[in-house]
Amino acid sequence: MEEWYAYPLLILVGFVVGFINTIAGGGSLLSLPILIFLGLPSTLANGTNRVAVIFQTAVATAGFKSKGVSTFPFNMYLGCAAFFGSIIGARLAVDISAALFNRILAIVMICVVLIVAFGPKIGMKEIQERLNGKYLWLGIIAFFFFGIYGGFINAGLGFIIILFLHYVNRMTLVRSNATKVAVVFMYMVSALVVFAWNDQVNWKIGLILAIGNGSGAWVASRVSVNMGDGFVKKFLIFMVSILAVKLWFYQ
Repeated sequence: MEEWYAYPLLILVGFVVGFINTIAGGGSLLSLPILIFLGLPSTLANGTNRVAVIFQTAVATAGFKSKGVSTFPFNMYLGCAAFFGSIIGARLAVDISAALFNRILAIVMICVVLIVAFGPKIGMKEIQERLNGKYLWLGIIAFFFFGIYGGFINAGLGFIIILFLHYVNRMTLVRSNATKVAVVFMYMVSALVVFAWNDQVNWKIGLILAIGNGSGAWVASRVSVNMGDGFVKKFLIFMVSILAVKLWFYQ
């Protein structure tokens, strides 16, 4: 990390990742390889990336709220469930084949594209959010397991969260995004504590990356609200397609 280009590169990559993560997801599939390229072992890179994501989601949440988009207290219920799941995920010490993981994740991404592009259309007149009763409990259970995955790897989870909130809880894509970033902030805190406790965080690099992540998140939160669901949907399809191809063909 002594090369002159490392810190500007981190900020630039962070901005792109923060933008991608806030509108869609999968940005960690870009930031993690960059951190490893700059010399961090994979586990240390995984832990260090959490610092930037926490800043990113905090800024994005503030950005959405400044535009009048907030799903409190619903996001708190989901966030608490994911918080405890994330502790379990971050403590998992299993070794998996990177190639196998990438192939599985690529298949998941393809499924996401198909659902976004060809899934049942929910017209604006049909958008009546389902945030109480059985739908709240479905969300709490699902987000506990989302938290486990988020604590363990997290890459690509944003896509799944958006689709779940859109199709199960009937949120618009913009409100789904606002909920997503608040929930990710909550469970990422618990994951970071676990990584830090095990000395798997490079705080200097993480904070530099966070400058970019936070900036990208602020821009994305405001752009997505201004552009609406149509823009978010197109961006989702584009990003998921690119990441699926990358994961399948380029290990």
